[in-house]
Amino acid sequence: MIHTEKYNIPHNSFITIAGTVGIGKSTMTNALARALHFRTSLEKVDTNPYLDKFYADFKRWSFHLQVYFLAERFKEQKRMFEYGGGFIQDRSIYEDTGIFAKMHYEQGTMMKADYETYKSLFDAMVMTPFFPHPDLLIYLEGSFEAIMKRIKERGRPMEQQTPLSYWEEMYNRYQQWIDQFNTCPILRINIADYDLHDDQTSLQPMLEKIGAIIQESRKVGRNH
Repeated sequence: MIHTEKYNIPHNSFITIAGTVGIGKSTMTNALARALHFRTSLEKVDTNPYLDKFYADFKRWSFHLQVYFLAERFKEQKRMFEYGGGFIQDRSIYEDTGIFAKMHYEQGTMMKADYETYKSLFDAMVMTPFFPHPDLLIYLEGSFEAIMKRIKERGRPMEQQTPLSYWEEMYNRYQQWIDQFNTCPILRINIADYDLHDDQTSLQPMLEKIGAIIQESRKVGRNH
């Protein structure tokens, strides 16, 4: 059993997992939560009323889908605040606005008025006192080929019918986004460097890095 104290990971930490579709965020979220005895904040896919419609018609449903995700993510942010931390989150709220909504607006599949409304909602949410910012963002990255292989293997019909160009665009935007992200500390991990299915010990080096980064960040925060 892994103890948070061993890795200097505070029990009230809030860690979010980021990365493009198919990269393995849910697997990492659950693995870290089990190891640290943290709660999970998982993205609701199966109960999403817009997801299938969106993949069939981006322009018709992009705004509806993004507002739904924003509302669900904000409810999760409030829940994490009320519990006082101790969470691993599957996908950050920052990806919704920094990648997905922005991509649809710039590609013409979301109207300017809808995008501005969405941005206004996001900006209002992050300014509320019960919006916890992460102690750490773990960014999962890998080759485009490896990610497409994972998407194909999990076999979601709505993803299988999506043009390859969509995934390429998203992949490139994620790379640009993470290079500019500065809201909280970042730990970048390549999916080729671990195997959570067959080698549980591959989690150990991550835990050591997570503890070191959070401790250093909180130390710096106390000194300012």
